[in-house]
Amino acid sequence: MELTVQRRLAAEVLHCSPKRVWFDETRLGDIKEAITKQDLRGLIAKGLIQMKRKRGISRGRARFNQAQRRKGRQRGHGSRKGLATARQPEKRAWLARIRLQRVFIKSLRDKNMISNVAYRELYMKCKGGYFRSLRHVKLYLDEHNLITKKK
Repeated sequence: MELTVQRRLAAEVLHCSPKRVWFDETRLGDIKEAITKQDLRGLIAKGLIQMKRKRGISRGRARFNQAQRRKGRQRGHGSRKGLATARQPEKRAWLARIRLQRVFIKSLRDKNMISNVAYRELYMKCKGGYFRSLRHVKLYLDEHNLITKKK
């Protein structure tokens, strides 16, 4: 049964694509007789013509991948986009590094393992970005014999 005209008109009435127009298979004869938009509106009101739901994009795979990432998967070099500073800003890295260094030299001073003068020198070097890491601070202490063992 040729219903292309009815399908097109129904699509115009429903404001959708002709692909999304659904006809009741049992009442195709009544639908074929409808030749005006007004006739089609009546059939839509009766439920003989309906609009199919829009096909969306499934989020199933996205949800699965998100769950995997929460577990720490899919975070290797191949999955990374952007610079390292995009994933962890330079300021965040700096804060983590400087706080660690400051806590370390403060603990040494509190245990009387370094003098106040040495502490001040180390503090200012930390502040100036002299040390790359905590390991670098320890290396510096060893090389310059700044650590005095407790009695």
